[in-house]
Amino acid sequence: MEKTFLGYQCSLCGKEYAPDEVQYVCPQDGGNLNVILDYDTIRERYRIEDITSRKDASLWRYLPLLPVSDPGGEGTPLRMAGWTPTYAPPALAEKLGLKNLWVKDEGRNPTASFKDRASAVVVARARQIGAEVVVTASTGNAGAALAGMSAAVGQRAIIFAPRTAPPAKVAQLLVYGALVILVDGNYDQAFDLTVTASQEFGWYCRNTGYNPFTAEGKKTAAYEIWENVFLGLGDSQRTPVVFVSVGDGNIISGIHKGFKDLNTLGWLPAMPRLFGIQAEGSAAVANAFQAGTESIQPVSATTVADSISVDLPRDGVRAVRAAVETKGTYLTVKDEDIIKAIAELGKVGIFAEPAGATSYAGLVKACQMGLIDPEDPVVVLNTGSGLKDVRAAMQAVQAAPVIEPSLDALKQFLKM
Repeated sequence: MEKTFLGYQCSLCGKEYAPDEVQYVCPQDGGNLNVILDYDTIRERYRIEDITSRKDASLWRYLPLLPVSDPGGEGTPLRMAGWTPTYAPPALAEKLGLKNLWVKDEGRNPTASFKDRASAVVVARARQIGAEVVVTASTGNAGAALAGMSAAVGQRAIIFAPRTAPPAKVAQLLVYGALVILVDGNYDQAFDLTVTASQEFGWYCRNTGYNPFTAEGKKTAAYEIWENVFLGLGDSQRTPVVFVSVGDGNIISGIHKGFKDLNTLGWLPAMPRLFGIQAEGSAAVANAFQAGTESIQPVSATTVADSISVDLPRDGVRAVRAAVETKGTYLTVKDEDIIKAIAELGKVGIFAEPAGATSYAGLVKACQMGLIDPEDPVVVLNTGSGLKDVRAAMQAVQAAPVIEPSLDALKQFLKM
């Protein structure tokens, strides 16, 4: 175990725990646990250059800032998670009237979604504590990530997914060799069953917003944004804005944690503003933010963006705080705007699934509302590949025409 991992602190009551004292959430109030790092020791041992000069083209370049030891698995997908490309598409920037726009494409991860970050770190933790089985509930992406990362190093994995999960995502789970159990219910019911099963059978539970190591994996995206975008801004006085799609709240919470780590170390002078974007049909966190409360009330979630379709967000409190503490905000977007966003991103070569396109739809709305200044540096996070949900992608485009295999037919079509 890394010596810089000191333990946990409850996000609700503030009580601190030793690393071996708890495992998932606060036993007093069920609050999400924040991992506590020894920032003084990290600051003494490392400088910015010690991180940015590393050769690892993956999230493991940030191992000194992670609460796990080196997981091994060199040459496997486990060691290739993270370090995804960050594009600067001029056509989108011009269309929105922005001078500095980047899109970070998490669809380029080994299993094609942001969730590889969390699963890589959780699998590393599972190996560290000698867990025989890792289990999770998922609408597809988290499960695929766990199955893929586990397969890379021979870790047994069990996935509970709603039977309505997109077929492409279920196929991934099965191909990676995980035990897949489809639940005749929604994500929240699969989540509860996973927790109960892990308690009954002693499995190590990866559930998002439950296992504190998931946010530790997801925070590495913040490190990459800092290294690849913010460090290049020089002495710019403009506060960067990061757009993140939100479902259970763990991604925006993890990214917030990553920026806070860097700020505490003195490597990030000012915190960026975090804009959480939710689908109108799954807006429990946005509702709480707009009401000025941390009380997350469940909704009956219905949205084309299945990856962020959540009745009761399990990391809602920290997700609200991510926007409040960074002077950001929450916006909601319609499903039709999410579908349009898929098409707009596709026109610049980025294929996003609905949840990933949600963040860009939020940027479009923010620009329309005047919430973004043209000079603001803006980063949009695409959380997953469009290949995850081809049915949704087809709603964003016109069907391809069918012609007879002849030059005359082609000429006739081109005249239309």
